[in-house]
Amino acid sequence: MADRRLQVFHTVARLLSFTKAAETLHMTQPAVTFQVRQLEEQFNTRLFDRTHNRISLTEAGKRVYEFSGRIFELYAEMENAVRDMTGEVSGVLMIGASTTIAEYMLPALLGDFKRKYPDVNVQLKVSNSEGIVHMVENNVIDLGVVESPVMNKNLVVEMCRMDQLVAVVAPGHPLAERGTISIEDLLEYPYICREEGSGTREVIADYMNRLGIEGGRVNLSMELGSPESIKGAVEAGMGVSIVSLATIQKELKLGTLVMLALEPGLERPFSFVHQKQKFRHRAMDELLEFARNYCKSHPDVV
Repeated sequence: MADRRLQVFHTVARLLSFTKAAETLHMTQPAVTFQVRQLEEQFNTRLFDRTHNRISLTEAGKRVYEFSGRIFELYAEMENAVRDMTGEVSGVLMIGASTTIAEYMLPALLGDFKRKYPDVNVQLKVSNSEGIVHMVENNVIDLGVVESPVMNKNLVVEMCRMDQLVAVVAPGHPLAERGTISIEDLLEYPYICREEGSGTREVIADYMNRLGIEGGRVNLSMELGSPESIKGAVEAGMGVSIVSLATIQKELKLGTLVMLALEPGLERPFSFVHQKQKFRHRAMDELLEFARNYCKSHPDVV
């Protein structure tokens, strides 16, 4: 309903990139450029300065960006007011989640939400925690769910639940009968970890730093991009690892992995993260409230 040209301009101005705006809006770059030029023709002035593959807002562009932000806030407020009157909860929500949360925890939550609000189209993007926070910062997604601390103080961060991390080894491994283990003893063996940018890797690195363990002491054998690949490598006897307890329930039942509790213990928060927007679509508010209640009523499963 809002002016498409203004939406496109606002996205380009916020990201200061036609390429990133095209990706965010799921448009081609020529289409984005065309919409911006149409708006410039309407105002009969340039809104961007383009120099050496970089763009910046002109003075006119800064004013249009300021007013467009206010227009979209008013539009969201109007939309919410009407939907409050009609009781309608609908629309499209873009959710982002880090790999562990997306694979093992969100399906149940989003499934229940969809049954309660069938007219809400929830779309899920999966990345590591660093990537999800970046998407929230750039308004690519409405809500992120991450597994590591968020440093950006301009974002709203709300803890959902705590997650326990444990060591895993293959059955028959020399450590398999230990039950509990220190990180020092675990690192005597080849260690398999997640990729750079992973929330799991970041939390484990902080844990090692607190215990005075330097990176040079880690006998790193593999870096892998998902919990599934790490579990497969450990099952194959290629090394030991530290993973979320929530990700190995099936393997523990089947006996293909052995869990060792870390001493001292290691936990991390699973958190919701979103922009500090004064007005949000009602569907977003309903999802946040639904997720908060879900976390309280399902403390062991997101």
